[in-house]
Amino acid sequence: MSTLGERIKHLRELKGLSQKDLSEKTQLTIVQLSRYETNHRKPDPDALSRLVTVLETSADYLIGLNSEPLKSSARELNAKFSFYMSHPVYGVFLKEFLNAPDQLKNETKHFFEFITHNYEGLELKQDQTQEDIRKNPIRWGTH
Repeated sequence: MSTLGERIKHLRELKGLSQKDLSEKTQLTIVQLSRYETNHRKPDPDALSRLVTVLETSADYLIGLNSEPLKSSARELNAKFSFYMSHPVYGVFLKEFLNAPDQLKNETKHFFEFITHNYEGLELKQDQTQEDIRKNPIRWGTH
């Protein structure tokens, strides 16, 4: 994807948005978006700013100065989410939690709040937990 239009279209499609959806979110017309995507026009700075915000990217990516479509904070969040979802312990818990009924989610949330509020100084450190998992796989059920 070398052109601005191709990058806009690619991100729009990645987000599952139609041109109509994106036009509503950016307050641009469908005609404007179509012209941007087909490289018949370039967005002005205000339109570019709105596209960057809605598509959760950077202007540098859209204009071709950067090859990473996601903002660094979104990339970091994606990496953390992927780590937890693929983890043999956390992933199972998160998948079960996400599929649980709302009442169970609320009870789990209250239980977690109870634990963290009643144990002052309790810090859940990802690096320590990962190291513990490597050293004690049987304890964590990852053997």
